[in-house]
Amino acid sequence: MKLRLPNTYVLLVSLLALIALATWIVPGGRFETALVNGKTLIVAGSFHTVEARPQGLAALLTAPIKGFVEAALIIGFVLIVGGAFAVLQKTEAIDALIKSVARAHQRSALVRALAIPVFVTLFSLGGASFGMAEEAIPFVLIFIPLALALKLDTLTGVAIPFVGSQIGFATAFLNPFNVGVAQGIAGLPMFSGLGYRLLCWAIATGLTIAFLMWWAARIRRQPALSPCYQSDQARRAELDLDAFARFEGMSGRHRLVLALFALCLLVMIAGVVRLGWYIEEIAALFLVMAVLVGVVARLGSEGFMAAFLQGARDLVGTAFVIALAKATVILLREGQIIDTLLNALAPLVASEQTVWAAHKMFLIQSLINFFIHSGTGQAALTMPIMAPLADLVGLSRQTAVLAFQFGELTTPIIPTSGITVGVLALARLPFGTWVRWLLPLQALYLLMALVLLAIPALQHWT
Repeated sequence: MKLRLPNTYVLLVSLLALIALATWIVPGGRFETALVNGKTLIVAGSFHTVEARPQGLAALLTAPIKGFVEAALIIGFVLIVGGAFAVLQKTEAIDALIKSVARAHQRSALVRALAIPVFVTLFSLGGASFGMAEEAIPFVLIFIPLALALKLDTLTGVAIPFVGSQIGFATAFLNPFNVGVAQGIAGLPMFSGLGYRLLCWAIATGLTIAFLMWWAARIRRQPALSPCYQSDQARRAELDLDAFARFEGMSGRHRLVLALFALCLLVMIAGVVRLGWYIEEIAALFLVMAVLVGVVARLGSEGFMAAFLQGARDLVGTAFVIALAKATVILLREGQIIDTLLNALAPLVASEQTVWAAHKMFLIQSLINFFIHSGTGQAALTMPIMAPLADLVGLSRQTAVLAFQFGELTTPIIPTSGITVGVLALARLPFGTWVRWLLPLQALYLLMALVLLAIPALQHWT
């Protein structure tokens, strides 16, 4: 009998019920706070007990709607950005870019040498900039035949879009769905710490490229070494491997759409760094981009609205996750036990070495990622706890956000991730085969995360 974990919504509702119950058992408590450089920080050692406020059935049932109210800005932001990127995908400009590179791959030795680095970098950029995650799933259907045509295997065809986008998501520098939301909750300037996050992204992407290049060279020499060798031979007989060669190239509209998207990212970086833009301004920018893309691609008002609403509709589930995660914080706060929880967690994370404290925070976030896979939902659930906890154990809040991000490095190998399961089902790839192949790279990711967290922990990165 297979063990099946409940989905994210059931987990969060169960957590709400447990928190409501805990308010009847756990004593109330409070830390004193102080304003430091414009930020409200907890004063270490100031914890004291206060009268508890048990939360009953009425509080439990009204907490989710209160979560929607308090998280309204973040929810609106997610829906607008999701709609904007659906319009971008509707133009098929990104698909055309990939097929253009694939066609060039068949004609040029230089492009063949650069294919894996270029494609992995593109997907990683997608994860790091606009939160590409589920959007990578359809690309698996393009990259498996491409990989087979290039004398690679199904594992490589899956890894390029899937692992590429996931590693970009986990080490993001401009992703509004995890970095932006987490920093907003932690009281940090939007996309601050950009330079170090860029370095983390470059290292993680480079590791991924190196691993895939090593594997590609290996199976080109000895194809039978691939765990998918037998099934890939059968697939080659089924697939039309000349489809990429028949692609006629990118149109002028595709190029203009991609130029608008690149311009949008540049304006966003300038706005955040120079003008202090926050959620409202970034959402407005993506809305403008969507309209311009719709006009350039001649989607028409009906086509534009259909794509935009579908993109927003696809993220309604994420909106519910954010609201439910916010509801947990509301119950903890109104029951006056959130500071009690912080006081209890502090010894578990605290260490004489701030590096070890950062590592323990990362391991806790990795464990949470096994159960909750929405980057935005995780940020809404954990950062209200982790940000002040960082204050207590001597870590900067920037380091706490980075530890939260790195917790998602395990997503490609956890069986509770809908994206992982969906990708492998689409690729007809057994989960055990995939995990055994990817474990060496996951070990490298773990080592990388420990090293990259040690540096800001030692320097008290702000």
